[in-house]
Amino acid sequence: MRMRPTLSWSSTEDLPPGTTDLAPVAGVLEGGGVLVLSGAGISTESGIPDYRGVGGSLSRHTPMTYQDFTAGDQARRRYWARSHLGWRTFRRARPNAGHRAVAAFGRHGLLSGLITQNVDGLHQAAGSDGVVELHGGLDRVVCLSCGALSPRRELARRLAEANAGFRPVAAGINPDGDADLTDEQVGDFQVVPCAACGGILKPDVVFFGEAVPPARVEHCRELVRQAAALLVLGSSLTVMSGLRFVRQAAEAGKPVMIVNRDPTRGDRHAAARVALPLGAALTAVAEGLGVAVDGETAAPD
Repeated sequence: MRMRPTLSWSSTEDLPPGTTDLAPVAGVLEGGGVLVLSGAGISTESGIPDYRGVGGSLSRHTPMTYQDFTAGDQARRRYWARSHLGWRTFRRARPNAGHRAVAAFGRHGLLSGLITQNVDGLHQAAGSDGVVELHGGLDRVVCLSCGALSPRRELARRLAEANAGFRPVAAGINPDGDADLTDEQVGDFQVVPCAACGGILKPDVVFFGEAVPPARVEHCRELVRQAAALLVLGSSLTVMSGLRFVRQAAEAGKPVMIVNRDPTRGDRHAAARVALPLGAALTAVAEGLGVAVDGETAAPD
């Protein structure tokens, strides 16, 4: 549900190559004051696909835009049918080794903050505190009329009651919790209104085509200003909502480290990009720093 980029970025052929050397990442973490910026890639090991990696969902799935969602009832019916089904699977996802390692770094005082582009709540479920959800969270919904926030679990209960016979089999699940369904499978799915005012309900996330709230952006910029270094985990940085913080850190002379298997739009601003699977890489860094990583974590609510 991130904004679709409006400009393409240059070929990766002129970008610095990735490395498998974890020493630079360990070095900045050992110094403390590291701000983490995470993307969809950190959640793939929890069974949630990313948008742009190999087999990413954008190759087969066009996310709902804010403009489409607000334009008509049929678009909202399609969205909520798919999202309701996807939520059943999405909410069962568990934090993986990457999430747990990030939480451990935080407990050991190595991080100054954590910004995530993800809407899955897995960082919080792993035990990370003070997580800034750049694109919001799927665990809550907002009314577009009165602004009331309510838990997603309550909406799920209401939708289940209104659609008792709705049990289609989805072709796949997407990073925004949206399941792949045909129009025939959506059928006459019933959408429920805001319980407070009867208005239109929307997940409290930033859709494609919707801007991140300015106050949230400024808060993130302040976190970059306060940080000693920026560590990007599992993000292609294709959209400006995350790339701007990489550029800000680099322009301020702060070290930027990226752990992502594929080249990213921020590689030219980074001191190094480690091209390794996140779970194994971050666990290895934690072990090298003597940081204990918990093995048991809760599921997001």
